[in-house]
Amino acid sequence: MMASVEQREVLRCDHCSLVQFRTANSLCRRCHKSLEVEEPEPAPAPLSIVPQAAASTDGLQVASAVKELRHVRNLSQRQLAARMNVPRTYISKIENGKAMPTLSSLDRLARALQVDISTLLRDPSTRHRDEAAVLMTDPFLAEIAAYTSQLDALQRSIFLNHVRELAAGRRRSA
Repeated sequence: MMASVEQREVLRCDHCSLVQFRTANSLCRRCHKSLEVEEPEPAPAPLSIVPQAAASTDGLQVASAVKELRHVRNLSQRQLAARMNVPRTYISKIENGKAMPTLSSLDRLARALQVDISTLLRDPSTRHRDEAAVLMTDPFLAEIAAYTSQLDALQRSIFLNHVRELAAGRRRSA
């Protein structure tokens, strides 16, 4: 019989850096300050001469870029929010197109995702093409790409799993 394991959220206090489980009152056990990150105040909508339809598609491009890049980097919304020092709900709102980040938030978002701001603003087809071009400037990756195209699906899967293990720092035992 297996005992059920309760999932508990682990947090780091922004004030004293104590790592702890979330408390019932959401206060740090050491410094007694709030463990909740305040959501930034929404900025007043700037006057713009961009038509509303164009502005909404830009927001959708940012939303899809954030979600896609977060998944590529294996980050949860909570982890990305912690890197930006914002609430997880703010990341959710951005990804769902319900909030458009300010320029300073875009800058923090880009830094947290380790990309340039322009990457967040590009349409998906251009974004993928540009990322592939940057990757292929690395001679080692370009050489590997030439060989991986010759592998069948099973061989490619095995190869990619080995690369993932290496990237994660795990060592295989012989």
